[in-house]
Formats: sequence, structure tokens, C-alpha cells
Amino acid sequence: MKANKTNLYGYNKKLKRLARANRSAMTKAEACLWKYVLRARQMKGYQFRRQRPVLDYIADFMCKELMLIIEVDEITHHYPDTHKNDIIGQQKPEQSGFTLLRFDDEDILTAINSETEEIENWIEKYERTVPPPLSPSKAGHGNS
Repeated sequence: MKANKTNLYGYNKKLKRLARANRSAMTKAEACLWKYVLRARQMKGYQFRRQRPVLDYIADFMCKELMLIIEVDEITHHYPDTHKNDIIGQQKPEQSGFTLLRFDDEDILTAINSETEEIENWIEKYERTVPPPLSPSKAGHGNS
């Protein structure tokens, strides 16, 4: 399934309750990334949602306009089996049209500016490759 506006970007209401619980139990790194980088349109004016049910899993952070998912990997993700599961879990969102960026807990907690810069660079690259939407005044209302 291709995620887009018509299917609410793959929103999965069956995971709504679990997503709400995850929002209440964010890791320290997730909370820092949310508070200092992603909430309230701090990241270049884009709206990010936290713990968003997408397809058959819950994304740590998602921006619909950018088709971007950001995942924060806890220290347990350094074990080989967990990394393999992350790669398998990453395929479905990417096949649906999302880009997935991953950051380690420790990197966010020790060098959040590097992660912020990486997200900004990704957005700038995205903005150069995707044409901006037409403004309402230019969207074919014709000259009267």
C-alpha cells in the first residue's frame, strides 16, 4: 500500500491505544528530540507527530508533509538480532513511500545538535527535489 493523503498516510487506528501509551512512556532520548527539535513546528516549520501508528507499527516520529519517519534506537538495538529486525521493519514504510531516518539514543543524548543538523540537511535536500505546492491564488482559479 502506498501511503498518501487519501489513506491518512497509512494511519492504523487499531494501534491508537498502544501509541497513546507509548507517548506517555517515551525514552529520555525521544523526549529530548521531541522537546528541543521536533515539537511545535520547530524543525523548519514542519509538523511532526510522535508515536504515530503507521501501517503495522508505531513510528517514533512522523511528518506527513515530508513522508519522513524518524526512529530512535535504544541501546538494545546494538544487538545483531535486533538490528536485523529493524531492517525488516524498515522495509514496509519505505515501500509505502516513507523515508526512515534512524538515530541512536546515546547520540541524541550526547550530541543532539548533530542529529538536528542531519534532519535539517535531509529536509533541505528533500525541498530541492520536490516542487513546492501551488499557493491557493495560483491553483487554477483563473483571471476574472
